[in-house]
Parts: sequence; structure tokens; C-alpha cells
Amino acid sequence: MTPECRLYLISPPAIDDIAAFGHALAAALDAGHVAALQVRLKDQPEQVIAAVVDMVLPICHGRDVAVILNDDPVLAKRLHCDGVHVGQSDASLAEARKIMGPEAMIGVTCHDSRHLAMEAAEGGADYVAFGAFFPTTTKDTLYHPEPDVLTIWQESMEAPCVAIGGITADNAEGLAAAGADFLAVCGGVWNHPEGPAAAVAAIEAAIARGVARRA
Repeated sequence: MTPECRLYLISPPAIDDIAAFGHALAAALDAGHVAALQVRLKDQPEQVIAAVVDMVLPICHGRDVAVILNDDPVLAKRLHCDGVHVGQSDASLAEARKIMGPEAMIGVTCHDSRHLAMEAAEGGADYVAFGAFFPTTTKDTLYHPEPDVLTIWQESMEAPCVAIGGITADNAEGLAAAGADFLAVCGGVWNHPEGPAAAVAAIEAAIARGVARRA
């Protein structure tokens, strides 16, 4: 049975060896039931981003995993990504939808704000993202929501919610229990001492424990 909360991988912030990353990604995806991979390569040249997307698309699609590009709906459309994730300072949801089309998956960063999330959901976002829930070195953030934002959202809104920020196998259970539909994880997978596949397996076990606590 598909769990009520799934893992949403985010790529490392820089990928020096694309082929090696492809092998690590395939192993990670084969270790669990991952829903999506977000390619998030801030400040990287467009040709690098394109090369990474070209490499991950067949790996992900062969495993029924969506590929989402961070920030840039124009590039996401050109590279045939399944969707785009936009922040509050990126293209608007309406712009992203116009560019990507009605079938694309579009997610919106909402920090710690249910108001922003409600606006995004009412505007047609496919998911809203709250965070950072825990300290993270992946990106700077001024926002630190409490897990109850997930519970309140789950009880009152239909659009799926994503929890992000410093999530690891050690803290994933509580966010799954609180009501997250997806847990977005970067360093907790790619920096795991036993490797990405072991990380995915451990996080998914934590997710299962958290979902079981919801009842």
C-alpha cells in the first residue's frame, strides 16, 4: 500500500560528476518509493543544469518519479521537466502555469505562512512547501515553522503539503506524524554516511512509523 507520506528528493546543490550522481540517484530510487526529484542547482550554468536534467529524466521516469526543476519555468519547459518549484521571489504561480501548461506539477515555497499557502492552493498550486523545520546548510532561511502547521493544513486544506529543511532519518518521523504529504530531503540523503540508498531506506522506515502514529 502506498504510504500517506512520501519522500521528495532534492539534488545536491552542486554536481561535479554527473555520471556518478546518476548511479547514486538510481540506487537511491531503487531503495524506496520516492515521489519526485527536484533538480536544484543554484548559480550553476544553464548548460550544467541541462546536462543534469537530461541524465536524470530517464532514470526517474523509468521508476515513475517526477522531475521538477527549481526556480525557472521557462527552462523547465524547454528541458521537458514534469514541473517547476517556485519561491516567493521567483516567477509567480500564474506565470509558471502559463509557461508550463495545465498538466505540469507546480509547487510553491510558503515558508511558515498558512496565508501564503492558502493563496497558492487557491491559485492552483499542486503542492505547497513549508520550512525550514530544522537547521540546514543547503540554503539560508529566516523561517522556522512548527510541525503543527502541517497538522492544521492537513485538517483544513486539500492541496498536498511538503515539509522541507534539515530533514533526516532521525527527525522525519515527527513530520510524517504531523501530517506532511511529502518530506523534501537533500543532505539527509546525499550526505548519509552509509550512502544514499541506505538513507532512503532509513527515512522511509521513519515515515512509515510517523504515518502509523496519525491514527
